[in-house]
Amino acid sequence: MAEVPENHSISIRDSQDLAPDQDSLLSFHFLQKLVAEVVGTYFLIFAGCGVVIVNLDSNQVVSFPGVAITWGLVVMVMAYATGHISGAHFNPAVTIAFASVKRFPWMHVPIYIIVQVLGSVLASGTLRLVFTGKQDQFPGTMPSGSELQAFVLEFIITFYLMFVISGVATDNRAIGELAGLAVGSTVLLNVLFAGQITGASMNPARSLGPAIIWHRYEHLWVYIAGPILGAVCGAWVYNVIRFTDKPVREITKSGSFLKSFTRR
Repeated sequence: MAEVPENHSISIRDSQDLAPDQDSLLSFHFLQKLVAEVVGTYFLIFAGCGVVIVNLDSNQVVSFPGVAITWGLVVMVMAYATGHISGAHFNPAVTIAFASVKRFPWMHVPIYIIVQVLGSVLASGTLRLVFTGKQDQFPGTMPSGSELQAFVLEFIITFYLMFVISGVATDNRAIGELAGLAVGSTVLLNVLFAGQITGASMNPARSLGPAIIWHRYEHLWVYIAGPILGAVCGAWVYNVIRFTDKPVREITKSGSFLKSFTRR
C-alpha cells in the first residue's frame, strides 16, 4: 500500500522515471511487479480475514484489538517485503489515487487492480477451503449501521490512510525507512476506530474477495466508492500541502532528523 522514493529503503520509481523497457506491460520487470502485488495482497487478505474467522470460531479468543493488530502487522510486513518491487499497493484505491496525482501510470492501473482482486479472491478461496462446516464464517465487510454512515466512515479512514501514505512514502523530506511502520500503524488505528462499525475495509479488494467467494454482495458499493473517493482526496490534499518554496539543498539538509543525526 505504500509507494516510496528510490532513495529510501522501500522503493519504487515514479512513472516518469521508468525506463522504456521497464514501462512496457509485456516486460519481465512489470511481470515481477504483478507477481509481487498478487502475493502481497494474498497474504494481506489471508492473514487479515483469517484472523477474523479464527476469532469468530473461537469465542472471540483473539479479541477485537488482536484483529486490529493483525491487520496492521500484515500491512507493515508485506510493505517491507515487496515495496521495493511493486510499490506494495495491495489496494485499488491506493493505485487509483497515485495515478490521479501522476505518481503511477494510468496504463498500469487496470492490470494492477485485476491482480489485487485476484490475490484477494485466491486468499478468500483458500480460507473457505480451510475453514469448512461450522468453522465457515464470512470474513467480509458489513456495516452495522446505515449505508450512509458506513460510506462516510470509509471515506474518512481511507483519506487518513492515503494522506499518511503520501506523506511517508512519496515525500523526500520524510523518513522513508519508517514508511511501512507508519502505514501499518495507521491501518491498526483505523481498524480500532471503525472496525466495529464498517469493518474498516479501506480497500475495495479486501471487500471484493470475500464477497465473491461467499456470494455476499450486500452494501458492496460502500466499500468500493468510499475508499476510492477517500484515497483520491487524501492524495490530492497532501499534494497541495507538499509544495514548498524552499530550495532542494535546504530540503535535503532539514528533511529528516535521522539523516542529520547520521552526519554527526
